[in-house]
Amino acid sequence: MADWLKKLRNVELERVGRVSTFRKMAMGTWDDPRDPQIYGTLTVRMEESLRYIDAYRHATGRRLTITHLVAKAIGQALREVPEANAIVRRSRPQQRSKVSVFLSIALEDEATGKIDLTGAKIDEVDRKALATVLDEVERAVDKARSGRDEELEKSRGMMAKIPFGAMRGVLDAIALGLYELNLNLTALGLPEDPFASAIVTNIGSLGLSEAYAPLMAYSKTPILLAVGKVEEQPVVDDGALAVGQVMRIHATLDHRLIDGKHAAMLSRAMKRVLEHPFAELDSIEALEPVAEARA
Repeated sequence: MADWLKKLRNVELERVGRVSTFRKMAMGTWDDPRDPQIYGTLTVRMEESLRYIDAYRHATGRRLTITHLVAKAIGQALREVPEANAIVRRSRPQQRSKVSVFLSIALEDEATGKIDLTGAKIDEVDRKALATVLDEVERAVDKARSGRDEELEKSRGMMAKIPFGAMRGVLDAIALGLYELNLNLTALGLPEDPFASAIVTNIGSLGLSEAYAPLMAYSKTPILLAVGKVEEQPVVDDGALAVGQVMRIHATLDHRLIDGKHAAMLSRAMKRVLEHPFAELDSIEALEPVAEARA
């Protein structure tokens, strides 16, 4: 395909061939994900993840968090279950060529005290080292806080001017341009494929253990994960009652693309990564202190 035509694309997609009868019925039954939302909770033992975070921070001096680990876990899961790494376009599923994750971040306006949401999109999160993920998230947050993210500021300025009554129509038009027509609209101040394969929001940082968040129809993202706080809870280890560190991840899914089988496969992959991080993630022994790594 000509280079000029590729530049017009907003996201790289591949047409899905044979589609199951259920998938065709789902496409015909539901509209954009305002209707087909399904919910589930994954309970994870976090002792090893907490130990890994401590070891990583000690080895590098960098502030690795549970949010980063969950981003890596869902990235790995989507690589293993590529059917779930998709969007609905023109009433058909289309698979994404890359795995990307959007991390939702709450920022407080120092002048007004009001909370605003921003985020960091990490492309190919399944293939990147944790240090790279940390770098990209830190840059995104720093740019957003300082007002130096020109793309974000342009988008915010545009949205602030839209009347409440017109917002739904504008968002639908944005989704039409970005995904149905698959156009790169960065020239209009719209980020390229802004919401990625999955959205992760850490409700545990707000002190919450449980909450489900709704899918946003215009984002075309079929997976939203609300990560609760880690809590001490009674668990059974080898038949004996004990106290364990437990975390719940609350998922909202687009049932047009993800059914029980996909959800189970994604859950198993995420649980494996989070409960065995020393085997699944970057080797602690191979890490360098941050000063040496950036020298």
